[in-house]
Amino acid sequence: MSFTQPERIPSTPTLPTGETVATYGTYLQAQKAVELLAEREFPVREVTIVGTDLRMVERVLRRLSYPSAALGGFLSGAWFGLFVGLILTLFSSGGAGVMLPAVLFGGAFGLLFSVIGYSLTRGRRDFASSSQIVATSYSVLCRAEHAHRARQLLAETGGVVSGWPEPVRPPTPDPPAPTG
Repeated sequence: MSFTQPERIPSTPTLPTGETVATYGTYLQAQKAVELLAEREFPVREVTIVGTDLRMVERVLRRLSYPSAALGGFLSGAWFGLFVGLILTLFSSGGAGVMLPAVLFGGAFGLLFSVIGYSLTRGRRDFASSSQIVATSYSVLCRAEHAHRARQLLAETGGVVSGWPEPVRPPTPDPPAPTG
């Protein structure tokens, strides 16, 4: 008896196949739809969530300055120093006396490298941000032989696409810019 299952995830980038059974505005809604299918004993190995019209969103968190770069560098360096201090404490006979110097040296080096890094980018990026890729819609795809049942089960959640899926049309070219 073998416990390994055949790989369903392709080893090279491949477009997904199947029929669109539902489309949602958020990933959370699509995830809940798949959870509903799983609760109803649907073969979820036949389901794929596909995000379309991807966009990179960068949310600005705060303004950067020398003091904020120094504080952030010190804190991250101190964490690393704490880790090194714990390792040294475990493997040395000196006891916990090495902990405070390790935290302070780590913090000092973190502060130094952070301020140097910030000074090298001065004027080009004076803010901290967080980036993520988001889609404008999320489609739940399913293999054709299970698509009808998936639509029936998801009918109560909304977003169900009925009938045959629409063919994908090539993008229309932009009209030429007016001259003049």
